[in-house]
Amino acid sequence: MTDATASSPLRSAGAPAQRRRPTGAATAGGDENGSVPVLDDIDARPGSATSLLRTFIGLYLRPLGGEISSGAMVQLAGDLGIPVTRARTAITRLKQRGLLLASENGYALNPAAIGMLERGDDRIFTVRTMRIGDEWMLVSATIPETRRDLRHQLRRRLQFIGAGAVSAGLWILPGHLDAEVEELLAELGVRDFATLFRTADPRPARPLGEAVTAWWDLDALRAEHERFLASVDALPAAAPFAAYVRLIDSWRVLPYIDPGLPAELLPAGWPGARSAAAFTELSERLAAPARAHVDAMVR
Repeated sequence: MTDATASSPLRSAGAPAQRRRPTGAATAGGDENGSVPVLDDIDARPGSATSLLRTFIGLYLRPLGGEISSGAMVQLAGDLGIPVTRARTAITRLKQRGLLLASENGYALNPAAIGMLERGDDRIFTVRTMRIGDEWMLVSATIPETRRDLRHQLRRRLQFIGAGAVSAGLWILPGHLDAEVEELLAELGVRDFATLFRTADPRPARPLGEAVTAWWDLDALRAEHERFLASVDALPAAAPFAAYVRLIDSWRVLPYIDPGLPAELLPAGWPGARSAAAFTELSERLAAPARAHVDAMVR
């Protein structure tokens, strides 16, 4: 696929810094060999060498059997416009973050990252929007004062998956994110501090359309959509591999931070539908030729 502060997923994605992998410390877990935990990509900066290679890895290493030679990796990085020295620096960072492991001939995907990447697939390639009458989820969490770090992590993670802040310690999200919220709470070890509610009829003191403008930073979210749409116009038309990876890299934070609110609750001229349509059309057109390019390079 989310905050108005400097550490917010929205700003980070836009900046592109966060995208978040903010994560206060979301992990996919370490493997049996004690590998470094894999951080969710909350702090990714779309368009950077590290972010582009992370996107490439997420798209292609699994279908390639989990490994790639160092030569092919550097060559494909060059096809993305990343010079060799920057590519090697980015690869080192991805190894330090636990996404990549060294292999005999090059690099291997850390098995601990597979679950995280699979969850990302669902978010990135399945555009979900709410309709009036759909269920919402409320998350009430009271973290002990002695665990401010945990409170910060929870706030960032919830914002990253599209939660709005109703008040201190109370969050609202689309009901279809129920399982993702449960998983997030379990990963952070805060399930005992949280109570979850489901409702199809939230009743704030003001009209619901006005309330959502306070619960979510819609100006920041609009700017993210406009950033994505501008990036689409800059895609290299003659290079489907580079265009596809850059498309996914630019898009992948939006399905997280945008909760897909009902159109009736959003300001006029909301760009969300245009973003989703542009992504769907281009990804369907570019995916096959991009994969063919990768296959030819690693053959």
